Amino acid sequence: MATRARVRAPELIGEGGWLNTGGTDLSLAALRGRIVILDFWTFCCVNCLHVLDELRELEEKHRDTLVIIGVHSPKFAHEADHQAVVDAVERYEVHHPVLDDPELATWKQYAVRAWPTLVVIDPEGYVVAQHAGEGHAHAIATLVAELEAEHGAKGTLRRGDGPYVAPEPVATDLRFPGKALLLEGGGFLVSDTTRHQLVELAADGETVVRRIGTGERGLVDGPAEQARFSEPQGLALLPDGAVVVADTVNHALRRLDPATGEVTTIAGTGRQWWQGSATSGPAREVDLSSPWDLAWFADRLWIAMAGVHQLWSYDPAEGTVEVAAGTTNEGLVDGPAAEAWFAQPSGLAATEDRLWIADSETSALRWIDRELVVHTVVGTGLFDFGHRDGAADQALFQHPLGVTALPDGSVAVSDTYNHALRRYEPATGEVTTLATDLREPSDAVLVDGDIVVVESARHRLTRLRLPEEAVRVEAVAHRTQRAATEVAPGGLRLDVIFQAPAGQKLDTRYGPSTRLLVSSTPPELLAQGAGQGTDLSRELVLADGVTEGVLHVSAMAASCDDDPANEYPACHVHQQDWGVPVRVTAEGTPRLPLVLAGMDA
Repeated sequence: MATRARVRAPELIGEGGWLNTGGTDLSLAALRGRIVILDFWTFCCVNCLHVLDELRELEEKHRDTLVIIGVHSPKFAHEADHQAVVDAVERYEVHHPVLDDPELATWKQYAVRAWPTLVVIDPEGYVVAQHAGEGHAHAIATLVAELEAEHGAKGTLRRGDGPYVAPEPVATDLRFPGKALLLEGGGFLVSDTTRHQLVELAADGETVVRRIGTGERGLVDGPAEQARFSEPQGLALLPDGAVVVADTVNHALRRLDPATGEVTTIAGTGRQWWQGSATSGPAREVDLSSPWDLAWFADRLWIAMAGVHQLWSYDPAEGTVEVAAGTTNEGLVDGPAAEAWFAQPSGLAATEDRLWIADSETSALRWIDRELVVHTVVGTGLFDFGHRDGAADQALFQHPLGVTALPDGSVAVSDTYNHALRRYEPATGEVTTLATDLREPSDAVLVDGDIVVVESARHRLTRLRLPEEAVRVEAVAHRTQRAATEVAPGGLRLDVIFQAPAGQKLDTRYGPSTRLLVSSTPPELLAQGAGQGTDLSRELVLADGVTEGVLHVSAMAASCDDDPANEYPACHVHQQDWGVPVRVTAEGTPRLPLVLAGMDA
């Protein structure tokens, strides 16, 4: 195999301590002889959740030689709370050790710039590869096999049981429920996300009537006692009375007949959508990506497609799906649906003339009208969040996952990471707080003048009386705590470094194979260099007088098998989005390198 630079892996440090180790602190020195993969993740990030799923097969196949360690590196203030990390590790079935790194100490040691990032360390303790983004499972699997062969031959590979220790299970009727739906009889259907089931509750919101699904992860149709889901989330009623389920990790929509409990798949292939895949067509033939919530609006079912930062729609009469809004670029841009940017839309609620959207990663409340124009009422971008009431253009949320239309035309927002239920009043443009001390509320439904909230991290539904006056809370504002990259004033050269995977080359058969899109927050940060082009390098000019901000960079490259004898080569599209906080200083760097595809370190 190719010779690699010998870079010693820094030791793992984090003030939050270790999870899934039975109370033992781990060190790279103690893991010498094992292949180690560090997964830098944060639990708000859907791309990070995709990587968790990508790693499951690799983790199982190489359990005696490979140790995966999650390094939890928070974006939001709530994600620095240790109990929230404990909850997330259980919620997403993370079956390997996790280092809680609330101060980003290990993140900085490894010079990580994006969530998620994977770092591969060989059995002698050297970094051999670093990959940003998702979709690298095949390349890493190939590398792990090479390292096993190389170090097995050298005698430096140590086999045996890993350091993972499973936590004790907790008995509750629900476990991290995601969304809820009010049924005709007054009961509730709840997506019991971590247990891969749907649970029907009686009108009291507590008594279990029946469970739908075996509770084992999978994609299986059939009667209630045989069907399988994988981390289901959103629920919506079709006009014919059937329930549609956003089966998130299966990248599918499932149809439930409430009368019989029969489950069928109506959209998705079970495979995750990637750049270059179809964006419309027969619903069972088109790949989806982490559908998170659903709502019936304008005579079709709308899908919050969190995994690709878009809204899609499903037409039950035609049996088709298509992209309805968003470009797949992550950010906050309003305007015509085809040009708008979203950031992990996770909650939907429909009224006669508006589809309300909880756009979680921008901590925003947004809506789309029947002319398919996107508007934002609360939220400014990917890195500003907090808990602040008042005028909508000054108000702040923190990673909201749910939105509920209220009878008076206002909107309730499940402000998940603020543990609060908030209200936006379109008539006045004001945001107020309805309730606090909820634990990660992720959805809410109206019942006879009350509102029933899904308290996901308390594993229950909580019924609240809608107050006439909102609760008042002290305003708090945050910015993402990642250290800013110090850059020199004036010119800044941006280089996106891409190396095609082994055995592949850039695909130039149909024109340029690369694309680079650059913008900034605030927009005034860039005097020159914003916009789209095909060159992966660009000369940016920073404006005078603007000393800090965020550079938003989206890069794409297409590669195909480099085999002239192969008439139908396999091709892949590689895409990564970065939000890079920058601070302009005299001592700053004149160059900003970003790695698009995984490369040997």
